[in-house]
Amino acid sequence: MPDGAKRDVFVTGGTGFMGRRLIKELLRRGHRVRALVRAGSETKVPAGCAVLTGDPLEKSSFAANVAPSDTFVQLVGVAHPNPAKREQFRAVDYRAGRAGVEAAAAAGVRHFVYVSVAQPAPVMKAYIEVRAAVEEVLRQSGLNATILRPWYVMGPGRRWPMLLRPFYWLMQRIPTTRESARRLGLVTQDQMLAALVIAVENPATGVKIVPVVDICRSVLTPARS
Repeated sequence: MPDGAKRDVFVTGGTGFMGRRLIKELLRRGHRVRALVRAGSETKVPAGCAVLTGDPLEKSSFAANVAPSDTFVQLVGVAHPNPAKREQFRAVDYRAGRAGVEAAAAAGVRHFVYVSVAQPAPVMKAYIEVRAAVEEVLRQSGLNATILRPWYVMGPGRRWPMLLRPFYWLMQRIPTTRESARRLGLVTQDQMLAALVIAVENPATGVKIVPVVDICRSVLTPARS
């Protein structure tokens, strides 16, 4: 797949707060995008995106429609994760992740983009365990993959962590906490969007991990003509 080529992208989780922005940007940059949505959510998908109805937790409901996509972007997950949602992580995040990987592999997808989570961390262990389990499924599949590992993505209704910035500033200046502060840093919605677009347009060979520090450096460049 030549660098700079227009992609045929299959997106799950395209009606979420990151998914809609990603689809709009990919379309604006000339890529073809198809989104898998549950019945009743078709109108939530940005105009210009092809819509497929199915259940992202059940491979059989969408696997036959993944081809001819060359790129699969997996964004399905429990909204606003917290430690109390342990069972939901396994019921939604793990099932959707595994179903997506298996469907992509069966369809001959060339590149899989997965949003995981920064790790290790002293909190959210159940969430990290599930995301790490999907990462392992992805590695075992043999697919080329880009795994992005944000910690917390700020955006509309998600700005309270900005209050922690002085704390992060201090941690980054203490040798014993500097690495943790960088690994578990805050990511803006624009940075996450840029990192996702870069992942789609620059497919990995093998498995590439994108940590917080690299997500924070992500900047969108003009689309290639």
